[in-house]
Amino acid sequence: MTSRARAKAGTKGVARADREDQIVEVATRAFGSSGFAATSVADIATQAGISKPLIYNYFGSKEGLYAVCVQHAAEALTAEIERTAASGTVGLARAVVTLDGMFRLLAPRPWIWHLVFDPTAPRDPQTQEALAGYEQRILAFGTEGVADLLRLAGNEDPTDTAAMRAVWENVFRTLVNWWLEHPEEPPEAMTERCVRLFSAVFGEIHVPDDLLAVPAER
Repeated sequence: MTSRARAKAGTKGVARADREDQIVEVATRAFGSSGFAATSVADIATQAGISKPLIYNYFGSKEGLYAVCVQHAAEALTAEIERTAASGTVGLARAVVTLDGMFRLLAPRPWIWHLVFDPTAPRDPQTQEALAGYEQRILAFGTEGVADLLRLAGNEDPTDTAAMRAVWENVFRTLVNWWLEHPEEPPEAMTERCVRLFSAVFGEIHVPDDLLAVPAER
């Protein structure tokens, strides 16, 4: 057997890249469902049907595996926000489209949201770097959307934009968290609720139906 063949080999005939993907998928769900502090490497190994030493061999440590899972989850969230940002909607309609896309993304796997916002997450540089990169990308899209909203009202003050972005970030997270606490609520119903709430405060909002009817590709 050549060294190249050995490098590609995994366990029980599974290629290493495929095995790593399997471990990350299982670990992402475990960390997101129970939190970093309450999840052990043994838990993940058992759920993945592999040995603890294999996880350490692939990822170095529990923190190393967690950092990869954070990157995996954060990339999914960011990609969805990038997709809805490219929809061409502006103002409150864009806010609704963004929330709708997030609800649809999280409906089958809510744990990726909990993973990214886990209060028990380690403070190691690798994890913090993964989170910082995600936050910077989200910040850019949030600032852009809020700036468009204020611009429609004739306001281009940068300090007002910064303040409103902070407001939007809290509204966005609160609505997603509320929805995740009510799993009986389907994504479509939650989107309709957001439209009603925003309309009650800001007036009627028109969102093209086609933008709310097509879930993101997974």
